[in-house]
Amino acid sequence: MKKIGAGFIFLLVMCAALSASALAKQPYSSYWFPEQLLQWSPASDPDAAFNRSTIPLQDRFAGEGVNPHATKAPKVMALSALNSGTSGVPSQGSDKFGANTFTYWQYVDKLVYWGGSAGEGIIVPPSADTIDAAHKNGVPILGTVFFPPAVYGGKYEWVKQMLQQNSDGSFPAAEKLIQVAAHYGFDGWFINQETEGGTPADAQQMKAFLSYLESHKSASMHIVWYDSMTKEGNISWQNALNDKNAMFLQDNGKQITDSMFLNFWWKDLKSSAEKAKSLGRSPFDLYAGIDVEAKGYDTKVNWNLLFPDGEPAVTSLGIYRPDWAFNSAESMEDFFNRENKFWVGPDGNPGNTASSQAWKGIASHVAEASPVNELPFSTSFNTGSGQKYYVLGKQVRDTGWNNRSLQDILPTWRWIADSKGTPLTPVLDWSDAYYGGSSLKVSGVLSHDNATHLKLYKTDLKIEANTKLSVTYKTQSRPSLKVGLAFADRPDQFVFLNVKDKTSPDWTTDTLNLTPYKGKRIVALSLYFDTRDTISDYAIQIGQLSIQNANDPMKQLPAVRELIVTQSDFRNGIYGDARLQWKPLDQQVKQYEIYRVLPDGSEVLMGATPNHVFYVPEMRRIDKEAVTVLKVVAVNGRYEQGQATSVKISWPAYPKPTAEFKADQTLVAPGESVNFTDLSTEVTEGWSWTFESGSPAVSTLKNPVVAFNQEGVYSVTLTATNSSGQDTLTKQALITVSKQAGAVKNLALGTTATADQACGEKEGAPNAVDGKVTDNSKWCALGNLPHWLQVDLGAEYQISSFAIKHAESGGEWPGFNTSDYVIQVSSDGTDWTDAVKVQGNTAAETADAIALVKARYVKLIIIKPSQGADTAARIYEFEVKGL
Repeated sequence: MKKIGAGFIFLLVMCAALSASALAKQPYSSYWFPEQLLQWSPASDPDAAFNRSTIPLQDRFAGEGVNPHATKAPKVMALSALNSGTSGVPSQGSDKFGANTFTYWQYVDKLVYWGGSAGEGIIVPPSADTIDAAHKNGVPILGTVFFPPAVYGGKYEWVKQMLQQNSDGSFPAAEKLIQVAAHYGFDGWFINQETEGGTPADAQQMKAFLSYLESHKSASMHIVWYDSMTKEGNISWQNALNDKNAMFLQDNGKQITDSMFLNFWWKDLKSSAEKAKSLGRSPFDLYAGIDVEAKGYDTKVNWNLLFPDGEPAVTSLGIYRPDWAFNSAESMEDFFNRENKFWVGPDGNPGNTASSQAWKGIASHVAEASPVNELPFSTSFNTGSGQKYYVLGKQVRDTGWNNRSLQDILPTWRWIADSKGTPLTPVLDWSDAYYGGSSLKVSGVLSHDNATHLKLYKTDLKIEANTKLSVTYKTQSRPSLKVGLAFADRPDQFVFLNVKDKTSPDWTTDTLNLTPYKGKRIVALSLYFDTRDTISDYAIQIGQLSIQNANDPMKQLPAVRELIVTQSDFRNGIYGDARLQWKPLDQQVKQYEIYRVLPDGSEVLMGATPNHVFYVPEMRRIDKEAVTVLKVVAVNGRYEQGQATSVKISWPAYPKPTAEFKADQTLVAPGESVNFTDLSTEVTEGWSWTFESGSPAVSTLKNPVVAFNQEGVYSVTLTATNSSGQDTLTKQALITVSKQAGAVKNLALGTTATADQACGEKEGAPNAVDGKVTDNSKWCALGNLPHWLQVDLGAEYQISSFAIKHAESGGEWPGFNTSDYVIQVSSDGTDWTDAVKVQGNTAAETADAIALVKARYVKLIIIKPSQGADTAARIYEFEVKGL
């Protein structure tokens, strides 16, 4: 934990004085259906401030690439689902280490934030953290407008709503798209119309819509059209630019969109390139798509059609779903290895991709670009995620996190490690860091015979009279380290500057004076490792690398002003969250860090943001504390902290417990045991159980195991206590002991099942009772909530429990697991009684045992079908167990 020594301004905000309706709630990234988009405004959206990017699009340059095969003319567009779902995406990162923190921006010219579904929303702007990360690296990032095919729930009325035109010729939806991009700070839209049902008139209306969007957007915004809809209005992928779809790119000499993404089955790209030229457009406005969602770098691509040997590239390259690397990975380390092979090639060297494998890496085809062209430049090799968080080498958080807004500019080349022997191995390492969650680790056997030159950054930095370079490192052995600089006048030669050969288990910073090179331009930055003696277990962490002008005016930042808690909420008396807001400083701020002051005076980092609003995730009350202090401190580009400003939240009175429990089974044979699980609120400090005819008959354990030896029907009572009081719950006739218990079976298997609706013919209600989870056998429902699934057992039975296999059981994303549901029972199908109520489920499979009840009909009512806002129900199996 960390104590901030700087003085602070103390502001007091008593949360108890806030309106009861001022619930903080986690802010989420936006998504809309057309009708919602048309009604949206920043003023009416409580999450809008959290979804804004504060980092402008940086300039970057390509220069000469390190790969002899790569060229600069073709561009790369990546369509990547950087988050697992459209809904439920936290606006400012989360407390999970595992996240798709994409880092190969150097090979991407435009990134499309892929998302949208018929169950969540079809208009999806990028999340704020992805905009920040893209802009830091000089990459424009686009939102997605996705009209799904009918088989995936697409409705043509959504197309019609988007294409509505006012009498004055304006398109309200186009104006909203422009407003959203300008307000959130991203760079355009990818328009993907795949819903069937269009006419030639609709196609002309779509062209007019796109033309309006193109002519009214800012010059920096980019509009991309996907090769799907034709001039006849139908959906027919051309896999080319031709007369059927050209009007959506260029029409009668007028630019309709900025570029077009060609579908994946292209065979003759040269004809598309010639068609573009005939329209007065560059062939590199066309992005020949490859679909890597399923197989990643094992995807078969006829690269020679796009990048013919010895000839210029024919068009640009479009990559659909490179997020495969994250989705298929077993760990973050595996994810980064897959990313490297995908972008750099199987040999892991962007400068040499002459592999015998078919997939040579994107670096083999396009030259890398770099945003490192302005001082100061500083990197802590922070990937934007971590298992811990460090500030100036001190751990201030011991739990996982991700926030792509905090990602540093990472090495341009991963990796070029030149050596006459076996080179040292560089990795981005999460085990230790100087600032953030990761550092650069270089390790292996080091000797003079395998001295290693690790080339890191492509740069364009002018050295002034007072320019200095600093490197912060940690090593148990001698550093044996030099910093390499290549200059514009001799880009292939490096000058090496010695780093002090100081062994220290703590972080050490050495500052090097670059005055002798005044006026030169640094075009490459590297590290060189060499030693006279062999070091068999050489390992060094590079925590920070900085180049800056010592006289640049960058004073210590003052305390932020007008810090307030705008909203707060408490749950069960021991959990609380808050939304904070403050006035942004006029000075250059890299980020604002938010700390919680613990009762012992130590501090833990809650998170950081470049924005001036922050959601403090739900905190657990510690030792019945009455007040919690939160601090906000600004950090400048040199990673120097300013003064801290504080605000207080006051906790409500410490609550007495609420008793609740469940049994793993309620119908048992004589002598069989039942596992009881306490579900009382967390403030419970003591438990007193009474089991009618149970053995034992009483217990003070939290989760007792009890045997029932005699046939009969028995009640169970739990009293939960703490220092504030107690609560008692009795469940009458909960346990039935019968010799027939061994005959319990799944009564729903193969019975008649009906539902409110189905996503398609192959996803109807019968799939939920067919006993299959494989082969995508599920009941799925779209549309208005709640959804329901009803089972007719054919006769009355004694029902003892229910089991549900949710989305994750069938291999889908855990975010699609049902959150809230009710199970009802009925004897006649008319009068229903609630048997089970569940809120906040996250599990892939749920089991709910109940007191024995007689019923013929069972209804599963889906109140909240997913962990986010997706309204599609996904049930792979619904079991009703009983006699």
